Amino acid sequence: MTVSKQQKFWNRIAGRYAARPLKDVAAYDAMLAEVASRLKPSDKVLELGCGTGGTAIRLAPHVSSWTATDFSAEMIRIARDKPAEANVTFRLADAQNSYDGGPFDAICAFNVLHLVDDQPATLAQIFANLKPGGVFISKTWCFADLKLRFRLLFSVLRAAGLFPAVTQHTVAEFRQSLFDAGFEIIDERVFGKYRQNPYIVVRKPEA
Repeated sequence: MTVSKQQKFWNRIAGRYAARPLKDVAAYDAMLAEVASRLKPSDKVLELGCGTGGTAIRLAPHVSSWTATDFSAEMIRIARDKPAEANVTFRLADAQNSYDGGPFDAICAFNVLHLVDDQPATLAQIFANLKPGGVFISKTWCFADLKLRFRLLFSVLRAAGLFPAVTQHTVAEFRQSLFDAGFEIIDERVFGKYRQNPYIVVRKPEA
């Protein structure tokens, strides 16, 4: 299998990523509690871009099964080495090819949608692989809303190979893309201090 430039980047930094402490533990814990409140013990859940698996391991006890995918082989290797509930499966797959076993009651994507190559196509895939009434829970960086100096800094870092390629969109544009995919927004809030990184919960209509 050909390894893309993006995959090489995340494979290279996986060890450092896993070792890096959370910057805002309280915000992360609050988000996990909110996610857990929306899940049922019978739910079958898919997570896109699971990284090294910490979120999957924390949330899996609340559901029937949790399939966590990532396109970085190194991220998945680290995730599989962690102790986890028997209902957690870590699988190497990108956001366009993660849907075996669907449809799902819930799909989650935490800080990953700004990294996919084709965001509209990914949202369409998510919509198609949710059960009617199912929820899609996301937290997404909207870099176009950052101050200019930060956008310039990230551009420099990206040119130096120290930051990944990202989709540049505003919160309003991302919200519209969810509507365009067919979802209805049922909650939106911010965990932490960055309004440019909203947590949004949407639902696939029943009919």
